[in-house]
Formats: sequence, C-alpha cells, structure tokens
Amino acid sequence: MQGGTLPEMEQIILASQSPRRKELFTQLGLPFVCFSPELDESFQPGADPFDVVRDLAIRKVKKAADSAPEQPPLWVCGADTLVHCAGITLGKPGSRAEAKTMLGQLQGKTHRVVTAVALYSGRTGFTDCRSDASEVTFAGMDDAEMEWYLDTGEWKDAAGGYKVQGLASCFITKINGSYSNVVGLPLHLLYVMLRDNGYPYGGL
Repeated sequence: MQGGTLPEMEQIILASQSPRRKELFTQLGLPFVCFSPELDESFQPGADPFDVVRDLAIRKVKKAADSAPEQPPLWVCGADTLVHCAGITLGKPGSRAEAKTMLGQLQGKTHRVVTAVALYSGRTGFTDCRSDASEVTFAGMDDAEMEWYLDTGEWKDAAGGYKVQGLASCFITKINGSYSNVVGLPLHLLYVMLRDNGYPYGGL
C-alpha cells in the first residue's frame, strides 16, 4: 500500500440470502453479490454441531462456486449457524410451535451458538473453512413473555428460534464470545480468513 491508498477490493459472492449476513458484509464495507442456490440443510438430530455447520458451509460455497455465472469466481463466502443446548442441536424452526419448543429448551439455560465460515479462492482453488462458538445465557421466560416474543415473528429463519440483534435481547443476560457469531457471521474470524487467503482488504 502506497501513500495511504487502499487496495481495490474484489467482489465476493455471498452464498447466503440471510439479511443478517448481508448487513454484516455491508458493515465491513465488502463488495458482494448474493448468489445462493437451493440446498438441503437438514441434518441428523444427534450430529456434532461443528461437523454439521462445517459440512453445510462448504457445500453452500461449492454449489455457489459451481453455479456462478463467472467461472471460476474470484471469491465465494458461505456460512452456517446452529444452536446446541443440553446435547440437542437446533436449526431453524419450521413453525411457531417448533419455535416455542426451542425457546422452552433454551430459556433459563446457557447454550452454544456454533458458526462455520467457508471461503473459496478462485485463484488457488482452495476452500478454507473455520468455525467459532459463543455461549449465550437466556433468562427464564414466563408464558406471557414467550407468547409475546413468538408473536413478533422474529423466530422465523433463525437458528434456535431467536435473533440476538432483535427483541430476543430482552431475555439474554450474558454472551461469552463473539457477538457477531451469534448474529450469524463471526467478523474477526472472517477478517483473519480474508487476510490468510490473500484478499485485498483494508490494510491487508
């Protein structure tokens, strides 16, 4: 870098339609376009959450890279997030009733939020995948509080049935680890991966 000029950043394909991940990419000032082919995200209930998120993140990136209009794409990034509580791995609820069951399992306890980030470089053909975990403690919720939260609809498309950046924050007493990881994309981890894989970002 010369004379304080920042290097020109290259567009990244974000293999996700998640509004939270879009917001976090925008927060970092990264140029990106969303391209997220359909993918079966189901998993075995007893599976290790780290294995599940790693497999899903890599498959998202591979499918997006293989289907991208530009071949090979310069960069593709994908991520997957799950909640793990008392030996049970929770994905996204498919209904209000399922969201209520999930919140009932989480309230009054500490659980882990696990995210894997996969980054593909078209120059090297290498897909780097790393994971992060944060601990989140929920306060107890009475029936009225739980019904009120369910009525907000925030549980939709959210691992574990809640969004930490929304009204669920009313019931979260403690977070140990990366906050952005709980949102759905650990920003420090992503920064390190960009740096290690030669992406021209900021002072890198």
